[in-house]
Amino acid sequence: MTQVVTQSSGRRRILLIAALFALPVIAAYALYLGGWRPSSTGNHGELVQPARPIEDVALTLLDGKPIRFSDLHGKWTLVTFGTAQCLTPCEHNLYKMRQVIEAQGKEAGRLQSIMVVIDAGALDWLHYAIKDYPNTRVIAGPADNVAKLARQFALPAGSPLDNLNRIYLVDPLGNFMMSYPADADPSGMRKDLVRLLKVSRIG
Repeated sequence: MTQVVTQSSGRRRILLIAALFALPVIAAYALYLGGWRPSSTGNHGELVQPARPIEDVALTLLDGKPIRFSDLHGKWTLVTFGTAQCLTPCEHNLYKMRQVIEAQGKEAGRLQSIMVVIDAGALDWLHYAIKDYPNTRVIAGPADNVAKLARQFALPAGSPLDNLNRIYLVDPLGNFMMSYPADADPSGMRKDLVRLLKVSRIG
């Protein structure tokens, strides 16, 4: 009789342990079927899934020198689009990109920042304003090619031609893989880049 009780008690103990291990799996599956998803991920930016290769485009720098978008490959590239007059949102993005890159310390050389001008009016003013951001290259044309480039960064909210004032991240292989809205927190951007540079073997 004692042996039967002991065996029964042992089975209950095993079943209880098995239930404890199975409960989280069952709960997670129930939440998944119910449509629940985590409200956030470890990224502060918005991932582009899958990452989108940017088609090469022939462009022109602010000083008139030719450049192709493929010439930017090899570094993590922060890209913003704005008018040549570079009103407040554009200046905020230039400032954020500069600060976020400088905050990477010895890894800063693996990053670069680009401003693409979508309205070539008042370029003389931009020549003056960009002096505060000497490490940012400015792409100023040709207009048709700039528009072609901008359309490749289109998201559900629209393309850079819609004055979204976003910052876009392109990986060293030329893939558009993340973006940040106009009100993005620079500290969140910095943390994303710290993580990317730490785990990345490219750029």
